[in-house]
Amino acid sequence: MAQAAAVAKPPAPPRRRRASATPRRLPYLLIGPAALLMLGFIAYPVISVFYYSLQDYNPTKPWRNGFAGFDNFVRIFTDDAVFWDTLAFSAKWVFVEVGLQLLFGLALALIVNQTFVGRGIGRALVFSPWAVSGVLTSAIWVLLYNSQTGVTRYLADMGIGSYGTSWLSDTSTVFSAAVVADLWRGVPFFAILILADLQSVSKDLYEAAEVDGASRLKQFWHITLPHLKDAIILSTLLRAVWEFNNVDLLYTLTGGGPAGETTTLPLYIANTSVDAHDFGYASALTTVAFVILLFCSIVYLRLSKFGGENK
Repeated sequence: MAQAAAVAKPPAPPRRRRASATPRRLPYLLIGPAALLMLGFIAYPVISVFYYSLQDYNPTKPWRNGFAGFDNFVRIFTDDAVFWDTLAFSAKWVFVEVGLQLLFGLALALIVNQTFVGRGIGRALVFSPWAVSGVLTSAIWVLLYNSQTGVTRYLADMGIGSYGTSWLSDTSTVFSAAVVADLWRGVPFFAILILADLQSVSKDLYEAAEVDGASRLKQFWHITLPHLKDAIILSTLLRAVWEFNNVDLLYTLTGGGPAGETTTLPLYIANTSVDAHDFGYASALTTVAFVILLFCSIVYLRLSKFGGENK
């Protein structure tokens, strides 16, 4: 009987093999080297800036180097008129540039979103300035604004203005000239992002609006703009940060002149560190700029209700 019971007993189920943890860890192992490199190239410089902002550090005057505490920050807010001037100009520069780039970028996106002959070529021409590097953009506009071979020379040949006029050395025209140069490269950024979002708008909405008798303006106001809300908020925020940190264009075109008329806060930081070698004070300025950008970004996203439902 015991043998029969033993024979009748069902076989034990096969033991499951323990799942290997390697497949689950493989994605992290693959992105690990890139993550470490990003951490090294981003985290280390940021920490270094915060560290040197509390130091007096000037390689040309090593006997003065040492811990300064919050003296650099006190100097910024109480004894540095240039800081406030450059901060005010930076705010003006960002407001004008981002506003005009958004306006022209939206108009271009709406135009190239239409169906017409040669639309592909038109889009390529509209987007091509964004593919040009900032240094090359600066070189192009330096040549265009050259008083001997640039635009002013040809305008003088037509009787408009006088020979030898330089828009970049005149305090009454330098800001407008710099704005136009940066518009040429910045407008395609908005056009690309807005056009990409326009592609996802359902045509049924416009057809229903036409049936209800809505005009083109009402369709734009009640259908297009609400759909583009998040794209506009994100693009304006990104571009505002980039314009605030714009150094290459203004440095190449004007160097911050004439008479400091086009010196932004980042350009002032660059001059303080590179020219004056005062890296401690420049680090403190950078920290203040970082806090200003972070605060303004958070407030902007909260007020604009980014990601919320359109009502």
